[in-house]
Amino acid sequence: MSARNHLPSGLVTFMFTDIEGSTRLAQMLGPGYRPVLSEHRRLLRSILSASDGVELFTEGDSFFVAFADAAAALDACLGAQRALASHDWPSPESAPRVRMGLHTGHAVPLSGEYASPEVHRAARIAAAAHGGQVLCSAATAQYAAPLPVGVSLLDLGLHRLRGFDDRERLFQLVAPGLERQFPRPRTADAVPHNLPTQITSFVGRQAERAELHDLVAEQRLVTVVGAGGAGKTRLAVELAGGVVESYPDGVWFVDLAPVTDPGLVAFAIAAVLGLRPEPGRPMVDTLVEYAAARRMLLLLDTCDTQPAATAEVISRLLTGGGGVRVLATSREPCGLPGEVVWRIPPLSAEPAPDGGPSEAVALLLARTTAARGGRRAGVVETDDLRRVVSRLDGLPLAIELAAARLRVLSASQLAERLDDVLGTLDAGRDEPVGVAVADGRFTASQVDTIDLGGAAASAPPVVPGRTATQRHVTMQATVTWSYRTLGPRAARLLRWLAVFSGPVDLATVEWLFDDDALDPLAVLVDKSMLQVEPHAAGSSTYRMLDPIRAYAARRLVDAGEERAARDRHVAWSLHALQRAHLGPDGRPVTLSLYSLDPLADELRAALRWTATGGSARLGLQIASGLDQWWRERGLAREGRLWLFRLYGRIAETGERIPEAELAAAYHMHSLHAGADGEFAEELRFSQQAEAAARQAGDAALLARVLSGRAAPLVDMGRLAEAEQICRDLLDWAGREGVTGETLFAVYGLAELLWQRGALDEAAELLGAARPVEASRPVERGRRTVDMLLGMVALARGDLVAAHDHLVVALRSRMLHGFHRRTCDALNAMAVRCALGGDPSTAALLFGAAQANRSVLRTTAGMFGGYWAQRQADLRTAIGDGEFDRAYAEGARLSLEEAVELALGIEHPDLAAGSSRFTDGSAPFAGLPPRLPAEPAPHRSGTFGYVSDVSREVLDRRELP
Repeated sequence: MSARNHLPSGLVTFMFTDIEGSTRLAQMLGPGYRPVLSEHRRLLRSILSASDGVELFTEGDSFFVAFADAAAALDACLGAQRALASHDWPSPESAPRVRMGLHTGHAVPLSGEYASPEVHRAARIAAAAHGGQVLCSAATAQYAAPLPVGVSLLDLGLHRLRGFDDRERLFQLVAPGLERQFPRPRTADAVPHNLPTQITSFVGRQAERAELHDLVAEQRLVTVVGAGGAGKTRLAVELAGGVVESYPDGVWFVDLAPVTDPGLVAFAIAAVLGLRPEPGRPMVDTLVEYAAARRMLLLLDTCDTQPAATAEVISRLLTGGGGVRVLATSREPCGLPGEVVWRIPPLSAEPAPDGGPSEAVALLLARTTAARGGRRAGVVETDDLRRVVSRLDGLPLAIELAAARLRVLSASQLAERLDDVLGTLDAGRDEPVGVAVADGRFTASQVDTIDLGGAAASAPPVVPGRTATQRHVTMQATVTWSYRTLGPRAARLLRWLAVFSGPVDLATVEWLFDDDALDPLAVLVDKSMLQVEPHAAGSSTYRMLDPIRAYAARRLVDAGEERAARDRHVAWSLHALQRAHLGPDGRPVTLSLYSLDPLADELRAALRWTATGGSARLGLQIASGLDQWWRERGLAREGRLWLFRLYGRIAETGERIPEAELAAAYHMHSLHAGADGEFAEELRFSQQAEAAARQAGDAALLARVLSGRAAPLVDMGRLAEAEQICRDLLDWAGREGVTGETLFAVYGLAELLWQRGALDEAAELLGAARPVEASRPVERGRRTVDMLLGMVALARGDLVAAHDHLVVALRSRMLHGFHRRTCDALNAMAVRCALGGDPSTAALLFGAAQANRSVLRTTAGMFGGYWAQRQADLRTAIGDGEFDRAYAEGARLSLEEAVELALGIEHPDLAAGSSRFTDGSAPFAGLPPRLPAEPAPHRSGTFGYVSDVSREVLDRRELP
């Protein structure tokens, strides 16, 4: 082979090889593995020496070689595989099976190595191969032509390589003396998965990956345990990406870090798998049933956020199905029988076998180069970087933070500062080391051992050495150094910003900080304690890394400032909710749920505090601001859980909550329960809301609460009773002058009238309600009146009126973020298409509505039976095949795509040969027989109603 100092440049072909299953082979052969490995190297080098390839490194069982000529590279692979196959190994079982990969691309060497994505592509191609197989890219196939006689390349099709967005066409080398039959390449698209795409390269950990790979292959539960910032998640994702082919039912990544309630662990896993809750059935039962017959790998990340609940779900999954394997990351073991606890070591600080940099230094070099816009460190600076790494003890997060500081510091400057702080906080020191903070002092003994991911453990005295405790102290020292370099104002701002769960803008910082925030904010950015991120609006936001946030939150408690800061955050949350309902001029605007989406995580953080340490009354106010958002985003169960926690807080503290506010909370809870299919709970809280509203003595509030009393009855099929309650309420509200507060009852009565065919009465009622709805910013975005008038028009067969009303409702609902109700409008537009003679579009819209409703995990409501019957009629009319094809096509549409399609449907008045009314020639026309329409009662009041039926519910006309 050529010398390394003559690396090819320009069009270069890269070759990677390694032994498939080398770890298992080494364990099987024991001492006999070393001669096999040496003989493998000798054989490959004997073949490569005759080529013009340049060996860049040999690491363990792998080779990395560069060729100036693609044909020579392909020939070298052919010769090497033939030599390995024909060699007389000690036994057939000891013969190494080597996989090889080739890729050709433009690359220029620098300082004896290549820094090019073409190298990574070649490595991924080799990783996709099986033992005894040679794979190459389309570029190599092109530049290697013409091939020798008897040699050919088999086209294996397009494949997505891990870490690359585009697909690569792979070819297999076919020639006499080579195996031909192999499984499909080990590429990322062979098996369904949701593994996050990494934007930075993975450096080092070859041995750890191999060891962990074998454990996951042999054990059903492997937990990667280590301190925060040790690289647990990144290693687990990297490993999972390499084993996707082994799990035909998928490899699924579940981030449990955001899960704040033990009851939501199973829901988080189910959401990733696309499962929806079943009313009255525990989510974990649904999860176990789904997984029982499947072979899949679950990567559960950050299990320590809810350790007990996560362990319970894992136990159920493992005992419920033999094909499920779990790879978990956590700061502590799950404590389950059969669990293999694998503690992640630090990145190696030992030089590479070929004399190159250690894994830790290589990571710092790579990240420093990226932080400096591609400028590489020189030889002298590399020595200083080694000093930095020696003080960071190989923890990846500390290295990442160090690289960020190297944007403004030289390696020498950073090394000096790290030497200073680590000397003062070195492990094994008996005397406490003071660390200055804004309003006092605390000591290292008070801090204990800080896990930057948020956990803390008691730190026993240690002696110098590479122990887990010392690694934690070293990490603590790294971040504490950053903290103690801050002045009092910057340190206080950092502590107070820890109460926010995500990025913040300058206005938010100024709201939180009662002093001039700009100067301390600039200090935090300069010292990489905050990251500046561009915002779509052209401004900037400031993000604190989670490990730093956890550290700052602990300092907030130490400083005695937590209650003040978190109460301030709650006040900000309420202020943000109020702003979401106001326009730039401060006047109320139509509620858009999109304005609440960016606030969700912050509002959850505020709720968490109000449910554990703050004011539950303020928590109920925040929950009220999220009322419709929870249901429309398919999160009604989360809303219920938060309310239950707030009730518990009230019981614990005895905080006085006005009856009016309790009534509103119970009413909201009832609506959540109904949307979640918990009908008994819906009725119970509806009754509690009525009792509290009566106690409050507010007629308008009572009207609003009683407007929801019919909903539980409808959900339980008691339609006549529900209609009677609606009529009684409207009668009473008219006399009390609070009819405008009964919109919900008007909608419910209109639906009930539609259900039994009293269409004229329903239309008159809705027409009278339109101006009231339009005057209410919280209601008008939903356009419920137009939706229901559209349903009335469909029942009459009036396509023009139906189209007009439904398009208004659909556009407004999507425009203002009412996703659950948008699905209803899509179903209605599907019926309009079927009546109008467009069955394919109808089936497509039905499929889109159902798929998106499943994602939102909501019940179908009053119209569920109607949609089902219309779909059955359509299937009968056009046949199963055509219906299923269009329905499946619609199910693949996003909600936005489905709405765009529906809004593009031609108006009936514009369609050639159209009629205002359906003539029955469509796949179905009209409605199935219903109950006879009853005579309309006499009219009065705002909505034109006085009912003569019994007023059992509202016989107490005078409020207490």
